[in-house]
Amino acid sequence: MTSFALVSVIIYSLFILVLLFCIDLKTRLLPNRYVLQFFFAGLAFHIISGFSEAHPLDLFIATVLSSSLLLVIRSFGNKFYGIDTLGIGDVKLIGAAGIWLGSEYIFLAMALGALAGVFHGLGIIFYSRFVMKKKVPFNTLSIPAGPGFIVGIIVCAALKYHTFIQGLF
Repeated sequence: MTSFALVSVIIYSLFILVLLFCIDLKTRLLPNRYVLQFFFAGLAFHIISGFSEAHPLDLFIATVLSSSLLLVIRSFGNKFYGIDTLGIGDVKLIGAAGIWLGSEYIFLAMALGALAGVFHGLGIIFYSRFVMKKKVPFNTLSIPAGPGFIVGIIVCAALKYHTFIQGLF
């Protein structure tokens, strides 16, 4: 029964992440209700597994530190550029991912997510210039950060939990 519950939580969480990915690409918003569901799914995962994969204090620290760091980055970015450079939904998403990944992987997920965002932006520029024959200046390009962060979260979750998931099957 425990294995079924854990697999169900993992599948549900992946569904939520894919949903958030699509919503953010389309609307540039990460709805609180889905980010919160992702957070509580992570909490449920650790409770059901008896915190076998991470200590509760580590999860708390990862959640607080990662979202705080992103909030500081957002504040500096907004002040420097004079516009909203990173949404609060992205900050909440990273905080929710902290409960899943712990301090060992959350900062790697943020870095991979930022790198995925760079590739996303370069892909848009490449597509615009060579396929649409339209020049998009790099300094005015605006893309949602959530999809990149979600890629980083999924990659790090796969790294962190691959042996755990293999043990379930």
